[in-house]
Amino acid sequence: MPNVKSAEKRVKTNERRRQRNRAAKAVLRTSLKRVGALAAANDVEALKKAAVETISVIGKTRRKHVINRKRAARLQSRVQRSINKALAPAPEKTA
Repeated sequence: MPNVKSAEKRVKTNERRRQRNRAAKAVLRTSLKRVGALAAANDVEALKKAAVETISVIGKTRRKHVINRKRAARLQSRVQRSINKALAPAPEKTA
């Protein structure tokens, strides 16, 4: 246990921040899983909508300093790639 009043405050604020970060990360992971499932199911319209929401969630967690800026950029890139892959026409087979 902390011996100094300021240390007691740090314990409280750190716990509040930890809870906030956990909640933000849970929302982020859920959103990413939703995009992955929709990409696998080839549901293009739902994928577009979910991807826009997911990119927004990634940006929010980045602005709150819950995740690193490079991780945010990497996740956004992966989400965008999944959209592009779903929208791309199927390659034609040549015999």
